[in-house]
Amino acid sequence: MHDEFLCHVTAYGTCGGERIGVPLGTYRAPTLALALWWLRDRANWIADRLDPQPEAEHFPPSSLVPVADTVPDVPAVLRSWCRNVAQQELVADELAAGHLVRIATRDETTEYELLAESVDALRMQRTVPALVLPVG
Repeated sequence: MHDEFLCHVTAYGTCGGERIGVPLGTYRAPTLALALWWLRDRANWIADRLDPQPEAEHFPPSSLVPVADTVPDVPAVLRSWCRNVAQQELVADELAAGHLVRIATRDETTEYELLAESVDALRMQRTVPALVLPVG
C-alpha cells in the first residue's frame, strides 16, 4: 500500500508560441483519502473560478457573459468528475497500485491538469540502476 502522495494542479497555455505551465497548487497528502479530497477540492476551485455565479456581489453588472455552445465546458467536466463515484474509485485504485494519475481537460485557450502519484513509487523508481557515464 502506498501511504503518501504528491498532488499537483497546473494550467497550460501558449505564450509567444511556447507552451507555458502555471502551477496552481501542490500538496503532499499523507493518505490516499486526503489526496483524493485535495484533487476534488482543486477541481471545484478551478470550476468555481471559471464559472462563477453571476449574482455574486463582487462582479459588476454585465461583467460576465455566456460563451458559445461550441466552447468546451471545463467547469462542467471538472464538477462531473468530482461527483462520479466510479471515477473516484478508479483514481483511488490506480494511486494505491503506485500508478501516476492524470486528469486533464481543456477549453479553447487552456489545459487544466491534475496529477497525483505515490511518493513510494517515486522512491522505488530511484532504485532502478541508472546509466553511468564515464567521467573525464
